[in-house]
Amino acid sequence: MLTSLYVEGQTWFHRAPVRAKLIALLALSIALFTTNSLLLLLPAFLFCGGLYFSLGLTLRQAFARVGFVFFTILVLALVNLFLIPVPDVFALVLRLMALVLFAAAVTATTTIGAFMDAVTALLRPIERLGLVQAADVSLALGLVLRFVPDIFARYQAIREAHRARGVPIRSLTIIGPLIILTLKDADTIAAAIDARGFRRQ
Repeated sequence: MLTSLYVEGQTWFHRAPVRAKLIALLALSIALFTTNSLLLLLPAFLFCGGLYFSLGLTLRQAFARVGFVFFTILVLALVNLFLIPVPDVFALVLRLMALVLFAAAVTATTTIGAFMDAVTALLRPIERLGLVQAADVSLALGLVLRFVPDIFARYQAIREAHRARGVPIRSLTIIGPLIILTLKDADTIAAAIDARGFRRQ
């Protein structure tokens, strides 16, 4: 069961500056969405995959983190087979999977505190223009990263409860309770944040 997205390690990607990783993720996103060339997308996918699987995760841990997203991408690809040419479908799959793998590598090698500090620093110039509150944005993103493992653990617990009671496991019967419990947690966390004065507005 996941307790944190961060993975202890001493790889070169662990040691890379957090801001550099976030900027690289942004640059990669822009670059991949400006091309449909399989000759470019395939090497990018292989590089991101090699990077992700070199971080010290077991195969089970690695696939547990990205498996559901990959499944969603494949479902999207099957739908698009009826709408767009096959080469474009392959380009779509390679592009999205490469981004997922690189983003997973970033979150696996970056602590939440370091991530929030880096986001705050990167948003400071925009904050000076009065467009955002850098600390608020970094707090929101940090909370998302922090509670993704908790949501996954709760999903597993609800599935086990269904199985123990002999209730058929269906997406609708799991998603409903999961959303309700997650929203309750969100209300509790928001109240705690406001009580401590973490948000400036």
